[in-house]
Amino acid sequence: MSNSPIDVVLIGGGIMSATLGALIQRVQPDWTIRLYENLGEVAQESSNPWNNAGTGHAALCELNYMPEAADGSVDPAKAISINEQFQLSRQFWASLVTAGDLPEPNTFINSTPHMTFVRGRDNVRYLRKRYEALKDQPLFAGMEYSEDPAVIGEWTPLLTKKRNAKQRIAATRAASGTDVDFGALTRALVDDLSRRGADIALNHKVRSIKRTKDGLWRLKVLHMVGHTPHEVKARFVFVGAGGGALHLLQKAGIPEIKGFGGFPISGQFLRTSDPKIVAQHQAKVYGKAAVGAPPMSVPHLDTRVVDGEASLLFGPYAGFSPKFLKTGTWWDLPGSVRPSNLIPMLAVAKDNFDLIKYLVGELLANRAKKMKALQEFMPTAKSEDWELITAGQRVQVMKKDAKKGGVLQFGTEVIASADGSIAGLLGASPGASTAVPIMLDVLKRCFPEQYNGWVPTLTALIPTMGSTLNDRPKDAQKVMASTAETLHLTQ
Repeated sequence: MSNSPIDVVLIGGGIMSATLGALIQRVQPDWTIRLYENLGEVAQESSNPWNNAGTGHAALCELNYMPEAADGSVDPAKAISINEQFQLSRQFWASLVTAGDLPEPNTFINSTPHMTFVRGRDNVRYLRKRYEALKDQPLFAGMEYSEDPAVIGEWTPLLTKKRNAKQRIAATRAASGTDVDFGALTRALVDDLSRRGADIALNHKVRSIKRTKDGLWRLKVLHMVGHTPHEVKARFVFVGAGGGALHLLQKAGIPEIKGFGGFPISGQFLRTSDPKIVAQHQAKVYGKAAVGAPPMSVPHLDTRVVDGEASLLFGPYAGFSPKFLKTGTWWDLPGSVRPSNLIPMLAVAKDNFDLIKYLVGELLANRAKKMKALQEFMPTAKSEDWELITAGQRVQVMKKDAKKGGVLQFGTEVIASADGSIAGLLGASPGASTAVPIMLDVLKRCFPEQYNGWVPTLTALIPTMGSTLNDRPKDAQKVMASTAETLHLTQ
């Protein structure tokens, strides 16, 4: 064991650890940082571009942020909140581009209109109400709405070509949407961490985390290549290991993790790189989820730009696997069960029968059924043009609930010890898009004594941190235009 404790240990080489490391290096450049990644490269799990849809989640097209209430109303508050968070991420990335700490923006972010597309009278009525609730919000300025197949076909021909003319359809379009390659972004951030002195330890698996008598954390680490173990001490530990975070936080023994469980959901996408097909679709188009489907399984037909090449992605087709990571094991789910989370997990199973039924149906779906789902979006789709790829694992949060015993929570949750010496992130979408505000929350919660002194540096990097834009139309327009210019995006 090294005699000198590491100031900050980051576990997991994804967008969360990379973002937190980048922030800490700028507010406290004298601290030592080490990042441990189990695999031979960073960004190989949820941050890998083919393991997620790359949507810059700004709630421009995702209907699950604005569900229809029992009385038929739609509330834009959640959508506005998600958009506000994404603006903070964009500002941080723009600051790093300006400073030369990130490469050319088009290597990790590109303009891609965000659309919502629905079919049927009731869905059209709902989408119209959603549009009316958002169109005058400053962060959603410029959103368009149409029920005219000709107009929708101009936006993206694949949605209307050879569609039944009698079918009622509607769509919204926001030209300010983006496609983000979170894999490329993560690699660029980690490269910058390394240039600034952080130690990047690939092929290193953290086996356990234990508190020591002197208040530090002892980490047992295995080098996966030579299978040689070693131990290190750390003053602060962040567990950004995606689906692996739950197990490590449980091993750390902090009381704050008691009662939390994980519900793993696997996924697949159909993908095509045929230039003739790709050229006809320049958008991320989200629809409505099937009954019982989790929000992360909302069907969407997306333009993706990965390593400079454009492709189309459709899905996800959700399924069930007990693995918490794509490279995990079949023991991940049963190994996460503890006396403290057994009741919440059983309560979730009891109250989410529709979800379980949906996942089983998706798991049993054959190629023809998958193609039929695509053809509901794109009537001209042919099976031979599309390949099936496996997406990343997502682990939804299960937690205690006073009334129900346990609930399944969609989104992300930061778990931190009372003294702030260890923190981790559970959950999934829209995590990557909102990595910056989530990691700002980690800084504020875990370093309360230092945080106020860091605010000037953080504000210089993220000008609207601590405030909101949607209630200041002129500032919203100015900030979004500025970051769009720096990141080479169209508004």
